[in-house]
Amino acid sequence: MRWAKGQVLRAQRRFAEAIPEYEAVLAANPSAVRALFTLGQCKLFTGSIGETIPLLERAMRLSPHEPRVGVWSHQIGQVHLLQSRTEESITWLERARNDSPASPSSHAWLAAAYALSGDIDRATAELAEARRLSADDRFSSLARLKVIGYFGVPKIRALFEATYFAGLRLAGMPEE
Repeated sequence: MRWAKGQVLRAQRRFAEAIPEYEAVLAANPSAVRALFTLGQCKLFTGSIGETIPLLERAMRLSPHEPRVGVWSHQIGQVHLLQSRTEESITWLERARNDSPASPSSHAWLAAAYALSGDIDRATAELAEARRLSADDRFSSLARLKVIGYFGVPKIRALFEATYFAGLRLAGMPEE
């Protein structure tokens, strides 16, 4: 019941309200790896970014062969990039891309990370692949991406602007 309520709240982007639901799931079952991931996501979007990676690393230790491990790697890479740890983000985002090569998001985040590290050729190639794989054209411009995506509370949105969006600009994504 708590899991389902957390999932509904998270789907409604009511992340702060979902946190106690996932915490209750974990209190009852500390090995609930999907609750660890979703709690980490909620912590990120509510501004508790420093709590995200430890939750995801714990999930990976508990279930290293989980089918969603690529998604977990992707989120760790996102957090590293948002915290301006570009090289660490590239390591995790490459892992995520290799685990889920059809995920346009992994390619886009990797494009931003490569661009911020100065590797514009690789950044451009990854952005092109993100665009090719995207069914909703979200990577056609920053304006489109910002309309479709959710980027958390103001403190976290500022991190997205300073890193992810800045990297996508460098990779060649237009504003409009």
